[in-house]
Amino acid sequence: MQALIITPVKNSIQSTIETIKAIHGCDSNVIHIVYNDFSDTETKQKLDEIQPVYNFELIHLEDITSTPSPNYKLVLQDAQIRALKENLPLVVVESDVTIQKDTIERMLEFQIKNSRSGLIGAVTVDEFGVINFPYLKFKNEKQLSIETKRSLSFCCTLMSLQFLQSYSFLKLDETKDWYDTFISSKSLELGFENHVLIDVPVLHRPHGSRPWKQLKYSNPLKYYFLKIRKGRDKI
Repeated sequence: MQALIITPVKNSIQSTIETIKAIHGCDSNVIHIVYNDFSDTETKQKLDEIQPVYNFELIHLEDITSTPSPNYKLVLQDAQIRALKENLPLVVVESDVTIQKDTIERMLEFQIKNSRSGLIGAVTVDEFGVINFPYLKFKNEKQLSIETKRSLSFCCTLMSLQFLQSYSFLKLDETKDWYDTFISSKSLELGFENHVLIDVPVLHRPHGSRPWKQLKYSNPLKYYFLKIRKGRDKI
């Protein structure tokens, strides 16, 4: 079983390296693409250095667009084109997530057994294995997998080939920054099912891929100033 995995990167190089290492060491046969979204010089240089070691494709978005980050729409659009060309499902693994060796394999196996799945999310946990943000809403679930109408996060999420063939990301709203909520809803609207796999946990360091968002907890006034005044974090 194969999949196309993408990892958008904006600085946070240490957690990014852990993400890349884990994907490189996974059991599945994957194509891994890292999209560097205008990171600082240190991050860019480190990604260039480790690219041949971990055998991922590296795209510096500054080479193909002048639009400042975040460029999640462009990343999703490019990744969808590539996934469809390869006839593969698309998995987003963000740079604050560390997967296990069998994570991708188990997600692919679930999708095969549940052919109407549009989106499949691996539940996020902390270092102690306790469900954490953004899946706290599922912390009391006892089932190994659940079908849900609630939004999935892109922390570690598989989008099935059937869903990719049903909706073009070229239609995504250009005024938004993030698309997990919209794409979760679009999957349901098109008649697919969305699932969260409670028995397929991945380590998540919340907002490690977007450090400024940690202000939501340490300095909420500054967070909401940046969010509203500067138009950040539009979902």
